[in-house]
Amino acid sequence: MIRPAAVAGTFYPASPVTLRSALRALLAEAPRPGSVVPRGLIVPHAGYTYSGPIAASAYGFLLGEGTPIVRRVVLLGTAHRGGVRGLAASSASAFATPLGLVPVDQDALGQCADLAQVRVDDEAHRTDHALEVQLPFLQVTLGEFAFVPLLVGRSSPREVAEVVDRLVTGPEDLLVVSSDLSHYLGYDAARQKDHATALLIEARDETSLTPDRACGAYAVAGSLLVARRRHWRVETVDLRNSGDTSGRTDRVVGYGAFVMRTE
Repeated sequence: MIRPAAVAGTFYPASPVTLRSALRALLAEAPRPGSVVPRGLIVPHAGYTYSGPIAASAYGFLLGEGTPIVRRVVLLGTAHRGGVRGLAASSASAFATPLGLVPVDQDALGQCADLAQVRVDDEAHRTDHALEVQLPFLQVTLGEFAFVPLLVGRSSPREVAEVVDRLVTGPEDLLVVSSDLSHYLGYDAARQKDHATALLIEARDETSLTPDRACGAYAVAGSLLVARRRHWRVETVDLRNSGDTSGRTDRVVGYGAFVMRTE
């Protein structure tokens, strides 16, 4: 079963040529990371017009010097459909984007089959954009890879960390967490709140990260627990909101890009 692209033409271009060109332009404007080797990224998931430049600031780290070849991406994102408890896996063999198919590592999902918090829920994945909008960025920066798609609903940090610990085991594995920050505040209020949230993320304080601070709070919190246990630093590389990218400042959505690296 192929999970078709659900938001091509709305969140990002449906034309492969236009999409690839747009991504290359975004990445060309991203800061160059030098020799930093990322173990994980936290990236926003709005339409590229709004959050694409911020996401590119994180994905640029996959183009840095000395970055190992990534074979598997463990991709966690907000479950936008209500009622999801735990982590929703997909039974699809691949996800489609205008740039081609991205294979799902079903063997990796099998490693979590005994965990009660992980269950297959294809309906949760059917129209959700949180994971899909990350795939074109990964296709352009990584080339060929397999991924583990997991939409995270209400979960404890321990439940999420237990899954990540099983799946992210070596330098060929990359953790990517898809989450926006504050929603529908005024521009100045959003900047203040998102700055405070970024400090919590950098401190790897999973207990203080609540859904009003980040729509992917459960996924991010579990990842921060992993980062603290593994002594990964978490650094903010970009922090903006839709007021910066769209010009409308009365009701904005916050976006942050963060990189996890070995201390």
